[in-house]
Amino acid sequence: MQITDISAVELSRKIKAGEIKVLDAAKAVLEKIDALEGQINSFVTLDREALLKKAEELQIKIDKGECNGPLAGVPIAIKDNICTQGMLTTCSSKILHNFIPEFSAQAVIDLEKAGALIIGKTNMDEFAMGSTTETSAYKVTKNPWNTDHVPGGSSGGSAAAVAAGECFAALGSDTGGSIRQPASFCGVVGMKPTYGTISRYGLIAYGSSLDQIGPITKNVEDCATMLELISTYDEKDSTSMDRVAHGYATDFTSALVEDVKGFRIGIPKDYIGEGVDPQVRDSILKAAKALEEKGAIVEEFELGLVEYAVPAYYVIASAEASSNLSRFDGIKYGYRTEDYSGLHNMYKKTRSEGFGPEVKRRIMLGSFVLSSGFYDAYYLKALKTKALIKQAFTDSFKKYDMILGPTAPTTAPRIGESLQDPIKMYLSDIFTISVNLAGLPAISVPCGLDEKGLPIGVQMIADSFEEKKLIQAAYTYEKIRGSFPTIQKGE
Repeated sequence: MQITDISAVELSRKIKAGEIKVLDAAKAVLEKIDALEGQINSFVTLDREALLKKAEELQIKIDKGECNGPLAGVPIAIKDNICTQGMLTTCSSKILHNFIPEFSAQAVIDLEKAGALIIGKTNMDEFAMGSTTETSAYKVTKNPWNTDHVPGGSSGGSAAAVAAGECFAALGSDTGGSIRQPASFCGVVGMKPTYGTISRYGLIAYGSSLDQIGPITKNVEDCATMLELISTYDEKDSTSMDRVAHGYATDFTSALVEDVKGFRIGIPKDYIGEGVDPQVRDSILKAAKALEEKGAIVEEFELGLVEYAVPAYYVIASAEASSNLSRFDGIKYGYRTEDYSGLHNMYKKTRSEGFGPEVKRRIMLGSFVLSSGFYDAYYLKALKTKALIKQAFTDSFKKYDMILGPTAPTTAPRIGESLQDPIKMYLSDIFTISVNLAGLPAISVPCGLDEKGLPIGVQMIADSFEEKKLIQAAYTYEKIRGSFPTIQKGE
């Protein structure tokens, strides 16, 4: 077995036991990147010299007993919209092609405090706007299971890097499914925690009321461990939740227990009905059956409002994006057009040249729904719909501990298919979007392969601050399922 085949937690154990050196782990990751990156395109920024130097420094701290966290010495990748001090952070956009932050996101600081080794920045859909990692200004990331297919998005670079063994874990961000959907497509574990659990300080905003940082990992144990390290209260983020002070648990690793006896699991009928690939449906129902055989109580129910989630999401997210992205004007940092006459012309040309088509589409949509005469008709109505969706979930959790369904209605589409029809791309998020609108936690766990050999993910959703239930159920299912198949090149 190669070093890159073991889990993040297991690697850290071996490093602390003296069985593996941090430098060996760093070199193993770089070798994997050298071998695969030409086909997969997971990374946009990689600082080899700094990585090897930091590995040697970390080894000294570990040997002295100064660094003994559960991910000490583990190489971890960071999505390119999460700020890293001194390392290029571009949101995979031309308009931030030269932006080097003077600070790190709180989630990155938390990982580094725990001894994690930050290796580089992963490719993404530009400003996290997309579901395939094809809207990046720099490159198209490919699915390591079959490079003719997309890895999902917008955290496709992070998911592909973890799946391919180019890192042991990664940070992504999830605005409407951007952690869970690529995790499903790439056969890895991805989690979006309750809104406010992880600080958004240093996360370059897309939709501020929806964005949430989360882990992408090889298994549920790694996911719980990483989540525990980065779920810290942060005064720098006004939406950060002091979970401990309010009596909400952050000891997520204590939920790594193989037991779902008595768990009440609901499957929304809309989640396994029309529009869901039959192979995806079969895998989800098989996963539900496995949990039922372990003592869970599983039944189908009517969730409602599913068809309104996508339009409500795209109105709200685009409105927030049009506001958040107004700061990119060519004045303070980033790209500035070379040829312009006057301030307003400079703004216009800088944004026209700096933003890609999908970002422009969402800015225009957002500006439209916020404009005079349309605010009540679209934006206010979307906010009311969001409240109704939240209430529908609240009512469901009075009866169920957890909701189960597919992460995405299909497996990964071929490269180029989704970009031809933006509406089709938007609809691929139908089962993940509601979770962000309601601020809920959810996890995607690999549960099977389709006939093409592409991964299928099962999504588990819980009530706010009930991440431990998700981790326990996901861990139990993972144990029932056994080892997930290794990557096989598709046809």
